Amino acid sequence: MADDDKDSKTEEPSEKKLRDAVEKGNVPASTEASLFASSLAFYVYLVFFAPDGARRLGESLKDVIERPEQWRLNTAGDLVSLGLHLAKEAGSLLLPAAIMFIIFGLGQSFAQNLPQFVLDRITPKAERISPVKGFKRIYSVDGLVMFGKSLFKVAIVAIIMTMVLKGDYFRLLNALNTDPQMIVPTGYEALKKMMIVILFSTGILAVADYFWTNHRWYSNLRMTKQEVKDEHKQSQGDPVVKARQRSIARDRARRRMIDSVPRATLIITNPTHYAVALRYVKEESDAPIVVAKGQDLIALRIREIATEHNIPIFEDPPLARSMFAQVSVDSVIPSVFYKAVAELIHKVYAARQNKRRVN
Repeated sequence: MADDDKDSKTEEPSEKKLRDAVEKGNVPASTEASLFASSLAFYVYLVFFAPDGARRLGESLKDVIERPEQWRLNTAGDLVSLGLHLAKEAGSLLLPAAIMFIIFGLGQSFAQNLPQFVLDRITPKAERISPVKGFKRIYSVDGLVMFGKSLFKVAIVAIIMTMVLKGDYFRLLNALNTDPQMIVPTGYEALKKMMIVILFSTGILAVADYFWTNHRWYSNLRMTKQEVKDEHKQSQGDPVVKARQRSIARDRARRRMIDSVPRATLIITNPTHYAVALRYVKEESDAPIVVAKGQDLIALRIREIATEHNIPIFEDPPLARSMFAQVSVDSVIPSVFYKAVAELIHKVYAARQNKRRVN
C-alpha cells in the first residue's frame, strides 16, 4: 500500500503544500552538514586556539609538579584552591572549543533553514517510540542511505588517513625512542593532518547529502491528482457550493430589482423578450437610471408590476435590446440614449399634465 501510494504521487507539490510543511517544521536538514561544521570548528580551534591554551595549561601543571611547596594541601580549602586554579586553566583551553562548536553549529543550521518555533516538533508522539515505526525507519530507503553514508565515512576516511599518516606513524615511533619532547609536536601535526582528511571527506559527503536530502524531502511532498483537486477546492472553494452561492446572490439581486420596479418612471420593452425600467427624477439625478431589467419571464414580471402601478410602457425593440445589453442595473444611461429616452420621458410628463387638467 505504501509503494502504491508513492507511485500515485505524480504531481509536483504546490506552494501551499511546501509552505505548510515548513510551518510544521518539516524542512530538509542534512545531518552530514552538522558533522562537517563540527569538524571545521574543531580544526579552527586546533589551529588558532589549542596551541596557546595547551601551552598555558602545561606551564600550570609544570609549576604545580616542579614546585609543589607553593601549593600547600593542609586543609580542604587549599585543595579547593588548587582545583579551581587547574579548572580555570583547563577552562581557558576548552572554552574556545565550545564557542567554536556553538558558532559553527548554529551557522550550518541557519544556512540550511531559518530558525522557527514549531510546537509540533516537541509534542510527544507514540510513533516516535514505536518499535514497528522504528524498524520501518531503519530498513527504509532513508535508512539504507544513512547506512551507506556511514560506511562511506568509515571506509574512505580510514583509507585516506592510512595513506596520509603512514609516514607520521614511524616519526612518532622514532620520537619515542630518541627525543620524547618531540612526541607532542609530532602528534599535533599528525592530528592536524587527520582533521584535514576528515574535513575533506565530510565536506564531500555534506554536499552530496545536502542535495540528496532536499531531493528526498521534495519527493516525499509530491501529491496525488486527488490531493491536487482537494487542495484546489479548499483554496478556491467547492464549485458546487460556489455555484449555489452565486445562484442565491442572483436571486437576492433579482428580488431587489423587482422590488424597485414600482419606483420606475417608464418601462421600455421589446415588446415580449426584453424589458428595461427607467427612473428619472430631476432632483435625484441628471440622467435616467436603470432600476430594473430582465429577459423573458423577468421581463414579463416587470411589465405586470408596471401595469399594476400604472407605469407607462413603451414598445421600442431596438432601444430595449441596446439598453439591456449595455446598461447595468442602478447605472445612469449613457449619453447615446439621451435623445431617445428624453422623448419618452417627455411623453410621460405630457400625459401626466393632461391627466391633471382633465381632473
